[in-house]
Amino acid sequence: MKKLIVSLLSLALISGAAFAQSLASPDASIIGADSARQGLREVSIDRMEREGSWNVHISADCGIITGRLFDGSPLAKEPLDDADGQEVEDSKVFGAKVEFYRRGVNSFYITCARPIPIEGITKTISLWVCGRNIAHDLWLLVQDYNGNDFELYVGNLEFAGWKKMTVAIPPSTDGVHGIIQQSIYWGDRPGLRVRGFRVDCSPMDAQGSYYIYIDDIRAVTDLYDMENRSEDDMMDDW
Repeated sequence: MKKLIVSLLSLALISGAAFAQSLASPDASIIGADSARQGLREVSIDRMEREGSWNVHISADCGIITGRLFDGSPLAKEPLDDADGQEVEDSKVFGAKVEFYRRGVNSFYITCARPIPIEGITKTISLWVCGRNIAHDLWLLVQDYNGNDFELYVGNLEFAGWKKMTVAIPPSTDGVHGIIQQSIYWGDRPGLRVRGFRVDCSPMDAQGSYYIYIDDIRAVTDLYDMENRSEDDMMDDW
């Protein structure tokens, strides 16, 4: 009996460790994988190259915020395997500067001038961030197929230099609740849209001036349905 209890406890510990590891390191190839038919591809969402495409906002009671483009790029950034985008310029990053009035519970936003659609079924979204080693928290703001808004935790910004941060898009378990990315009832259109980011500031560190830089937002998306659509198939968009 004792051996049986020890064996069950060992199995539970191993299962718990495996589950914790899967949560800590999301794998784009298995998230939402309910079929072997997948066409995963990494695509560019925005390389932060266009003036006026991103806005910044903070409550007028909390401080002043400024956003602009800068020349530069993370040296460790991997090239995107995209033949169509090889000639696209990639020499700038977006920076935001916040000047706090006082310490407190503050948040500020970096948002797209227009939500950016992602084709296919998005598995993960990544971006390069320079967080200046301050313990603020970064959130991703997305809009799903039905127009519902969601906030996904990306990570803490307490690190020095550039870092690639990745967030997994949780799949809907029943096609009704959670983040919905497709529907067979409402025609064809991109299932997920990126609205921007929110930074929740650490109350003790929200003082003086804070700088954050963002570059090269990408997504790993499943394009199986689009890439395997027959040329003579009709588009349900009329």
